[in-house]
Amino acid sequence: MKLQHQLGGLEGLDGPLDFEKRVFVQEWEKRIFGIHAAMMGLSRSLRDALPDYDIDAVPTAFASAWTWADLRSGAEAMNPFAYFQYRYYEKWLGGITAYLLDTGYLTPEELDAATNRFREDPAAPLPSGENPAVDAQVVRYLREGDSPRRGPADPAFAVGAHVTVRNPPAVAHTRLPGYLRGCGGTVERVFEGSYRYFRSTGPDGLGEPMAVYIVRFDPAQVWGTAAEPTGGRLYAELYETYLAPADQEGQQ
Repeated sequence: MKLQHQLGGLEGLDGPLDFEKRVFVQEWEKRIFGIHAAMMGLSRSLRDALPDYDIDAVPTAFASAWTWADLRSGAEAMNPFAYFQYRYYEKWLGGITAYLLDTGYLTPEELDAATNRFREDPAAPLPSGENPAVDAQVVRYLREGDSPRRGPADPAFAVGAHVTVRNPPAVAHTRLPGYLRGCGGTVERVFEGSYRYFRSTGPDGLGEPMAVYIVRFDPAQVWGTAAEPTGGRLYAELYETYLAPADQEGQQ
């Protein structure tokens, strides 16, 4: 998504920035984070995770895959005007709600009823459904996570190599910062091993394990005259699928 994934240098967004330093501004944001974390900890995708999770033994009714890719897709699929209108956790709320509706965990009628109930009585008791085995799985996931590393790699580029960022077709979800498309840079570091993304992004190129690099860019080459003259170099972590040799500049 060229427009909504990392907006550096996008025309018309040169107003003052609000660097909010608090992780959570309002109490409800903590609950949204908790819901997302619980869904991640119970996701079917953990069947193939590292470390091994016996996710099929966990007594949960959540039988779907939910990853960071799903959360990000929900935000990136928003109408651009809505994306700029809502706060960070409001985007999370919208993405999670749409997912639960689309997958049948909630019906529109149930959502409307719950919304009206809490509008009328904000202090109404929240649903409860504690289960020690479910709680233990979520806590373990929060502590151990899921490593994306999947084994050795055969990197196409070495440190010092000059590369050009590809311009793959725009899809529903990408990990390529839009402002780097077509830019030239230099490989600063090659991470050891290969790394798998949460799911395939189709023509965007992610899916199978691959090498990952830190690439150094000159801000003047990225943003032209809009770059700050006293600014430092720009560094980005990029999957190999997003890079081409420098002599292939303009390759799609």
